[in-house]
Amino acid sequence: MKQAAPGRANPVLYHQSLPSFAMPEWAAAAGYDGVVLDLQHGELGLETACGILRSIPRDNAYAYARVGSLDPAPVLRLLDSGARGIIAPTVESRSQAEALVTATKYPPAGNRSLGPSRPALYRGDSYTGAGNNAVSAIVQIETKAGVDRAEEIVSTPGLDSVYIGPADLAVSHGLPGRGDWEDGPVREAIVHLREVTTTHGVTLGIYSGRPEYAAGLFADGLVDYVGLGIDLVLLNRAFGDTLAALDSARSIRSTS
Repeated sequence: MKQAAPGRANPVLYHQSLPSFAMPEWAAAAGYDGVVLDLQHGELGLETACGILRSIPRDNAYAYARVGSLDPAPVLRLLDSGARGIIAPTVESRSQAEALVTATKYPPAGNRSLGPSRPALYRGDSYTGAGNNAVSAIVQIETKAGVDRAEEIVSTPGLDSVYIGPADLAVSHGLPGRGDWEDGPVREAIVHLREVTTTHGVTLGIYSGRPEYAAGLFADGLVDYVGLGIDLVLLNRAFGDTLAALDSARSIRSTS
């Protein structure tokens, strides 16, 4: 895995749903290791996502994109623009995992078409071999069915990583749609997926909304990387904190 920011052992990414070229730059300046461009939810379209990927340094191993389906056409466009990882949502079978690998890897590992639209995107004696090493095929397991079939999914040849969607996973168990579960079936799924991914040499990540929760997962050795926060949620929090600080300062002045 690519090294995380200095002083941090595990990579930390954020989810971007807004069509902003500035957001990845500001996130990187703050210390984030990468981004998940979200084409499944939010306002990001394919053209803008491809443009954003071209604005990110090509050697950033955590320039990820989450697609809305396993359609290979947008996957190819995103990869040719510089995506270093493709996250496929709601994977529940080996055939879906195989379709992802086929779309993201050059032959013989997959069936990705060769169309280098960025110069020197992959560096190595073999362009296709270097490309296969540089690009991660990532399945998002976010349902009970996906967890139940984890062994067949994770053992798919060419698969690089599993990314847990805790909110949807909770919903599939009849629980509230939130993340950062300390116990119950979602926590049990994290532990189980850690065991399966370790067995097959595949990395494991998860979305988290709370830094302290993510830190606990790292401390327990349960995940290798996290998606920490969504741009809209982070902005909303900053707006709220700023106004709360203003109201607090005005209250102190009025009573002094």
